[in-house]
Amino acid sequence: MTGGGYEGCALLWAEDIRCTAIDDAVLDVPHGILVETLATSICGSDLHIYRGALDPIMIRGRSQTGHELVGRVIEVGAAVTRFRKGDRVSMAYSCSCGDCHMCNLGQTAHCETTNKAVYGFGAAFGNLNGTHAEALVLPYAEGHASLVPEAISDRAATTLSCNLPTAVIANRLADIQPGETVAMIGAGPTGLLALDIALSRRPGCILVLDRVRHRLDHVRRLGVETIDVDDAGWKELALTVAGERGFDKIIEMVGLPESLQMSLDLVRAGGTVAALGVFCDNTFNLNLADVFLRDISLHMNGFANARPFMAEAMALIDRGIVDPDSLFSHEYRLDQIGQAFATFHSKRDNAFKMLIRP
Repeated sequence: MTGGGYEGCALLWAEDIRCTAIDDAVLDVPHGILVETLATSICGSDLHIYRGALDPIMIRGRSQTGHELVGRVIEVGAAVTRFRKGDRVSMAYSCSCGDCHMCNLGQTAHCETTNKAVYGFGAAFGNLNGTHAEALVLPYAEGHASLVPEAISDRAATTLSCNLPTAVIANRLADIQPGETVAMIGAGPTGLLALDIALSRRPGCILVLDRVRHRLDHVRRLGVETIDVDDAGWKELALTVAGERGFDKIIEMVGLPESLQMSLDLVRAGGTVAALGVFCDNTFNLNLADVFLRDISLHMNGFANARPFMAEAMALIDRGIVDPDSLFSHEYRLDQIGQAFATFHSKRDNAFKMLIRP
């Protein structure tokens, strides 16, 4: 960092996110901490910003980006007791106070104090600084930040903010029982982490559906059956895998009307759909009679409550149930943020997850 401004990233236009000089972050709240970024990444939900789907909530040239972080504390507010200078930390993607009614219910993404603030997600979500920067302030740090052991790599630590807790929540909502049939729709980084957890629950079979070849190749190397949804007859083939009646449990990790419809088409009567993708479409032609008459349990949880599951996520890494390091395919400098977004968006060069260092 420099005294006259440091690097941070902001949206300029659709498919144009750039690194630029911004004012130094200043710790001006007693409940906050100032953190130097060791590493950050790009979440699949950030691609909605990149594509321009969230233009109404972003202030062009000013709204910062990024909500995944591992960093080092460089200054501590007067009211903070859990952290000290030099601590290695991560935080949940949504800023929560830890004390309000909704936080006490575990609904930290719906914090009443911060009004659902999200790092790097524009004016409608608190206009907070983003993690795609050399440093940033974490307000209400004791409510949603967490110490990260040095044994957890920088790569793995960045997934604690969003990807891995979301994968944990998906499996809790799906409640996979031994021997059940499971379909995973979407084999991006969060879907693959959810797959690792699902496999540990000893299902009878798991089928993964995607359209990106290198993702499907990766899944097959794990010994899991796959279907390319661009292939003719994909639905009939999938139902054959499930035994015609449909899958007991579906985990959806895409966030499109198309993928939600796939989930409803593949789930059996009385089955469960856990939809953790981030949906930006305002409407969906849901056949209520079908969902009602087939007794389908549909969980929509894209605005996930990550903070309560960060400790469990760290335990999964420690026990080797998940291996987030294996999902990182590219590493970029902060001033290469545009290239990192373009690679992740296009999924070229066998892209999985991007590591970004200042």
